[in-house]
Amino acid sequence: MSGSPASAIDQIRRYQDELTAIRHDFHIHPELGMEEHRTAGIVADKLESWGIEVHRGVGKTGVVGVLRSGKGNRAVGLRADMDALPMTEKTGLPYASQTPGKMHACGHDGHTTMLLGAAKYLAETKNFDGTVHFIFQPGEEGCGGALAMLEDGLFDRFPCDAIFGMHNRPNMPVGEYGIRPGATAAGGAFFDITVHGKGAHGARPEVSVDPVIAACQIATAIQTVVARNVSPFEPAVISITKIQGGDAYNVIPDTATLSGTARFFSREVAQQIEDGMRRVAEGVAAGLGGSAELDFRLIFAPTINDPELTTAFADAAAGLVGEEKVARNKEPGMGSEDFSFMMEKVPGAYIHVGNGPGATPHNPAYNFNDETTPYGAALYARIVETQLPKA
Repeated sequence: MSGSPASAIDQIRRYQDELTAIRHDFHIHPELGMEEHRTAGIVADKLESWGIEVHRGVGKTGVVGVLRSGKGNRAVGLRADMDALPMTEKTGLPYASQTPGKMHACGHDGHTTMLLGAAKYLAETKNFDGTVHFIFQPGEEGCGGALAMLEDGLFDRFPCDAIFGMHNRPNMPVGEYGIRPGATAAGGAFFDITVHGKGAHGARPEVSVDPVIAACQIATAIQTVVARNVSPFEPAVISITKIQGGDAYNVIPDTATLSGTARFFSREVAQQIEDGMRRVAEGVAAGLGGSAELDFRLIFAPTINDPELTTAFADAAAGLVGEEKVARNKEPGMGSEDFSFMMEKVPGAYIHVGNGPGATPHNPAYNFNDETTPYGAALYARIVETQLPKA
């Protein structure tokens, strides 16, 4: 690359029309996690057209592009997610989803496009010495896509010394970035507590062991797991989001189920929460004459940014837009990101890029801002150039 680091943004803007068309096509044709066959095919075809080595079907529908320059033996991984959500779009856009019940409500269409923009730029400029692995991941939205790629030998086949990812952030101005060292996104688990009792007629509760009453008591008592077991210096959340039990007004059922999510910033706290929930559920149910069992499933590990790579990512961003537009200690969020599983295997950093005003992710009115694309693509490119500098 010639000129200042900021010129990467201007150079990528030359592709703006092409990248916007790609993004709108992804948006029109959303695909859910582990079903991204069309999206993956387009990604692979674009990479090949730019002279990048392509590996398809990594972790079922994942794609990895490999680009080499010079003789350096270090490698950097850049990752983007591809999947949509099972939601009905309400944006009214001319390129709104044409698939009922599916939409890109989290901006993964934009994430994929930003990484494609970086790939095109790096394939043209090759202003680095080493290897870049472009990792297009399926199934981020709780579908296990990162783990699927890891189980398919991602880092054995495409070894990386460092990995980098990003997410759009609505209501952060376009052209700004936010990052922090250490815990930046929460780990997440889903849980189901099944309460077993003894059914009876609703008029004869004395001959029952009422699982609905036990479930209600468990729902209240389980809040003490965080309040009285987890350190107040360790943020954690337990949310019960669903209670099911019975089908009739006058029948006490045999079972009831509570379901929800837990969030935490370390695996140690996750274990504390799981142990505490099991103890409370089993104890309360037993005290009321029934029994309970907990199914606690880790869906997302905590996202932990490597301090040195966080500084490097922030420095690269500041080189593009100026120090005043980079928040280096952005507050962590209780949302989760399965890029965390990759970051447990290879040190990395994860940054937010401003998406401008608009609806938040997972909202039917959400839309990725195409003006964000050059800033994300240029940062992906710039971190490669700084991590794999030419001699």
